[in-house]
Amino acid sequence: MQVRAKHILVESLNDALTLRQKIVMGEDFSALAQMHSKCPSRQNGGDLGFFTKGQMVKPFEESAFGLNIGDISNPVQTQFGYHLILRTA
Repeated sequence: MQVRAKHILVESLNDALTLRQKIVMGEDFSALAQMHSKCPSRQNGGDLGFFTKGQMVKPFEESAFGLNIGDISNPVQTQFGYHLILRTA
């Protein structure tokens, strides 16, 4: 099984919660990723493409695979920071 997802990577939980609220209120995920994400994927609106289990760090993977298409995660903490994940496929 594989999923496709976008993400926004930030340094603090507060930043992640603030961005999540903006997305829930209707702001564009990709635009916010381009402006705020610390990941190089920001250039593609946070798009990570398709990936399978075992390719991402465990907390990120568990969250991404647990989402329905179109859902956005709560902040997910990894060694890289805090992620907001949007499952796109």
